[in-house]
Amino acid sequence: MRKLPLLVIALLAVSAFSTAQVPMKTQIEIAKAEDARRYDSVLEGLMKSPSADIRKRAALAAGRVGDEKAIPALTELLDNDPSVRSIAAFALGEVESIKAAEAILGGLRAEVAPSPDIEATTARLVEAAGKVAAANSKDPKSKELAQAILDVLNAEFRRTKPYTPTIVLGLTAALRARPDGADRVAAQFLNDRDAGVRAAALNTLARLRAKNVKEAVKLLTDADPIVRANAARVTANIEGDEAANALVDRVRSDKDSRVRVAAIRSLAGVKKPAYAGMLLDELDPLFKAYKASKFAHPVETNEILEFATAVGRILQGTNNERALTLLKTFAAASKYRYPETEIAIARIDPAGYTAYSKNKGTDAKSGKWAVSAAAQAASVIAGLDDSPANKEIKKGWSDELRKFLDIDPTTPSLLPGVALPDVLGAYADFKTADLGSVARKNLLRDDVFVRASAAGVLGGLPPSDDNVEALKSAFSAAFIKDKVYDDALLSIMGALHKVDKRGSVGSLLTALDHPDYLVRKQALELLDDPELKKDLPGLAASLENARSKHKDQVLPYSPAFGTLLGQVLNSDADYLRALSRKNGAVRALVTTDKGSFTIEFAPEQAPLTVDNYIKLARKKYFDGVTIHRVVPNFVVQDGDPRGDGNGGPGYSIRCEINMLPFDRGAVGMALSGKDTGGSQWFVDHSPQLHLDGGYTVFGHIDEEGMKIVDQLVRGDRILSVKIIGK
Repeated sequence: MRKLPLLVIALLAVSAFSTAQVPMKTQIEIAKAEDARRYDSVLEGLMKSPSADIRKRAALAAGRVGDEKAIPALTELLDNDPSVRSIAAFALGEVESIKAAEAILGGLRAEVAPSPDIEATTARLVEAAGKVAAANSKDPKSKELAQAILDVLNAEFRRTKPYTPTIVLGLTAALRARPDGADRVAAQFLNDRDAGVRAAALNTLARLRAKNVKEAVKLLTDADPIVRANAARVTANIEGDEAANALVDRVRSDKDSRVRVAAIRSLAGVKKPAYAGMLLDELDPLFKAYKASKFAHPVETNEILEFATAVGRILQGTNNERALTLLKTFAAASKYRYPETEIAIARIDPAGYTAYSKNKGTDAKSGKWAVSAAAQAASVIAGLDDSPANKEIKKGWSDELRKFLDIDPTTPSLLPGVALPDVLGAYADFKTADLGSVARKNLLRDDVFVRASAAGVLGGLPPSDDNVEALKSAFSAAFIKDKVYDDALLSIMGALHKVDKRGSVGSLLTALDHPDYLVRKQALELLDDPELKKDLPGLAASLENARSKHKDQVLPYSPAFGTLLGQVLNSDADYLRALSRKNGAVRALVTTDKGSFTIEFAPEQAPLTVDNYIKLARKKYFDGVTIHRVVPNFVVQDGDPRGDGNGGPGYSIRCEINMLPFDRGAVGMALSGKDTGGSQWFVDHSPQLHLDGGYTVFGHIDEEGMKIVDQLVRGDRILSVKIIGK
């Protein structure tokens, strides 16, 4: 068995529960309710079951469904069996309704003698307070919740034997709620004996952008690498050469790449050329190692791109010859595919970037990723002031981008669709007079993500009859023809509501008849507008009628629709197979360009997510797919057949949020919103506390496997995924 950090063991201890005592028939019944996003008498009745295991499982389901009608039943469970309380508290946070505030506050303020089950419940109540406060930041009750979080943390700080999970979850809750004084409270824990607590406190301080927390400089030499990395993030906001020099020392001498990366990013905010020179000293030998590597995508790429970003920010507008030479040499060696390099060059020498770009080529022959990278760099040019010289540069670049966007949308583009969204986004940054007409033309393209980008552009422009009519027409077309992705339809609906709220009603009411739950859900949310209801007296009745027909739920799959989007796709056989698996019974052997690693699945915590991954793997869905996203000290992400971060299997699966932590090696489902998972999955390089309780953890990779994951770079491939077990 792999060794787990003590903090992870503690969190697992307070979160674990077994479904072994829940009859399979009941498990399937609960899973069906979750799949349908249905909270009714079934789940409510199960939360009153004589069996504590059934009550726990039903409570978790109520939280996942997210219907505020479950709050009274969940509140009752806070006074229930000790083993049920923490699950009920967690579920209240998942509902994210301000109506849960009183129950959460009551639980946190109750004066009771400490005991293991009370402490476990408090830990989850403080976590829930953070989620509810963040989701309802404008409600007065959110301030009470935020203050309660600080009160709990202060109480733990004063305790002789504090409860570590409460501190860690409380620090993340403070980050979500962002009350005044959260930085001071978090700083109290920087000297804690537990490295996990020190790292969590630094993570909160970093994300709060706390200023001048000078204790962080001392922690740059902590024995724990996560503490050092998080200390580097906090040190970014400390003024003075002492802090900057300490960061340079980490870049030069730390053996852990996560620490070096965090320090490089922090130095990007130091606007002194001298520090850029120090970074360039380190970049030179790193690039030599890159050139000597036997791999097509050397691991050194990850840090080189971090150096590029930092140097580009520090040397902005300086035309530094040494930096430009190094960056251009790396850009050529990597075939101009990385936007970080292009953006850095454009920042350092915006006037010369045009000539450089023409010399290397920005046409379709230079490759889709090279064009995409150049387009993102063009956004830097768009941000220049309007001096006569800059106006000429900006005009040249807007013309360069437009040539890709001006092609007749009914004929094949010069460029694959995967690059066009970046091109259109960059063109929008130039704010040209013809932006509306260009975006309207691109609303007619076949590629769904180009249309989604075009709708987003139109949604950001002043309302006009031409734009409204184009969006309505695009809505009608997407409603009929988009069977694999719903991104364009969702973007069009949002844009239409933004530019003409009242005029959007007809389209949004039509959307209530779409087979995709996510489309209907967005339509209901946009139509549930007090201003619209006041202007259109019959609208409230229409919404009530839609809900009475369960349009706010996920409905069973029908082949007549010709799409898999937003429907319940699981059969009883699927539920039985998925729910019968036990942790340790099934895993995946993932082979990459850099070697192999094994995912140990957690089917007891995320049965349907695991089942979905296994089904895709057995269809060889992941084989040969390029890794499209690597963010050092954060995640490696894969599972997109398009390669641009937008692709998926043509359907979505619901979230199975659980209490497994996003520690190093955790495997999670990537999302673009709740219940939008499909095939994209990610692995954490380091603990990501802000993801806990917001994304589905469905597996883990041990430290031996993480040695391979740490080597992966954008452009590497997943050669195969083999499932071992049933």
